[in-house]
Amino acid sequence: MENNLTYTRNGDYLIPDLKLEETKPLGRYGRMRRDYLKEHRPVLFNAMMVSGKLYPHLSEIEQTMNRRLEQMMPELMQAAGVTEELKARDPMTWVGLMNTCKAQAEEILLTELIYS
Repeated sequence: MENNLTYTRNGDYLIPDLKLEETKPLGRYGRMRRDYLKEHRPVLFNAMMVSGKLYPHLSEIEQTMNRRLEQMMPELMQAAGVTEELKARDPMTWVGLMNTCKAQAEEILLTELIYS
């Protein structure tokens, strides 16, 4: 493993010169993954942070979660009977079913991608 870190002497200590890359703000799922790693996997969190791999990992998790949600929602909607006709006829039932489908998809994906 190549180490490209530089250090600054501060008294008797060498302090690594860590620089953060310019990044866009994390979305909900990236922040959830970051919080999980920080709280439950601190060694991995610190290693990824020092190596500069943390943000790309969090960004990838964010994109994967959103992509998988888009793929799962139509299947869950069809299984629950969520249709445009239902939306026009009974909007409150439609909203309830949509929220249920989204919660179901998120629960599956959170277990698979965030909390693993």
